[in-house]
Amino acid sequence: MASNDVPVAAGIASSPFEAVRISPELDGRTGTNRAMGNRPQIAATNDVDAITAWLARFMDSPNTFSNYRKEAERLLLWSTLAVQKPVSSLTHEDLLVYQHFLSDPQPAAQWVMRSGRKVGRTHADWRPFAGSLAPTSRRQAVIILNGMFSWLVTAGYLAGNPLSLSRQRARKAKPRITRYLDEEAWTEVKLAIDALPRDSDREREHYFRLRWLFTLLYLCGLRISEVTQNTMGGFFCRRDKDGEERWWLEVTGKGEKTRIIPATHELMVELARYRREKGLAPFPHPDETTPLLLPIGRQTRALTRAAVHSIVKQVFKGAADRTRAHGGAEMESKAQRVEQASAHWLRHTAGSNMANNNVVVVK
Repeated sequence: MASNDVPVAAGIASSPFEAVRISPELDGRTGTNRAMGNRPQIAATNDVDAITAWLARFMDSPNTFSNYRKEAERLLLWSTLAVQKPVSSLTHEDLLVYQHFLSDPQPAAQWVMRSGRKVGRTHADWRPFAGSLAPTSRRQAVIILNGMFSWLVTAGYLAGNPLSLSRQRARKAKPRITRYLDEEAWTEVKLAIDALPRDSDREREHYFRLRWLFTLLYLCGLRISEVTQNTMGGFFCRRDKDGEERWWLEVTGKGEKTRIIPATHELMVELARYRREKGLAPFPHPDETTPLLLPIGRQTRALTRAAVHSIVKQVFKGAADRTRAHGGAEMESKAQRVEQASAHWLRHTAGSNMANNNVVVVK
């Protein structure tokens, strides 16, 4: 990903990180914060190559890599386009301005995708932002960039970390589990799914897929990435010490770590229902490559993380609307909590359920 001598476009921030080309005066080879005179630990001679070396550490974790690349990419484009500085020349003051920029990337035509519509990174309408960043997202961006700058200092590429001067606000400790669905909220989600129409074949398939997906998330605590990256061949059956057959699910997750999760009777019933609806045998065989979750119709490919995330949020939105329909201030409060929920909330809920029931997950 080395830079060449073609200047960065002055008007539109339309080049993602892997395609950006920066002119020599902005590529960082003479950045004012370069660690001149020291023996560097990386071979990079410009900012793009140095950031690439930092990102290479996260190649084995696709989600982390994608998030870190996004923040480095935004900073690189802002630095070279808006400030006309190499990243390796940015000061503490520059980064204060950048944090303000994150709250409202302007001009929007240059930085924000149209109407918040996300497109592929190679699409002509691609932009670094889908919209303004919320305070939590801005804090996360700063945390990631602080880690990047610190690593580049340690690697001997930068002389100092311009973010190290930022005031670290003391944050009140939150309860260990705040993003959690209580039994009442979970019941609302189940009722919302159960109220879905089932008149057509497509509606029936959609209904049983949602039952399966939410049972899988609620009982097993899987990440969305684990739902999309694992197959039904991960289910296997073994006899316990009492001679009874028990089902288990082996999943490979973040950092390529594998764990084995007990598959309850409820989970296996939902799996069998879902598989029958797809024309499959009730239970998978060990080497089966069928994805854990399938598209509506006859395709057998895995869904994307974005697609599953959207499905989950739609269900929570439907459950919130259903709760609001009951009326009253108390219902509005409950509806807002359900509407804020995500798959990660179900992961917390699953962990709590497992702890309460003394369930052991084998890592």
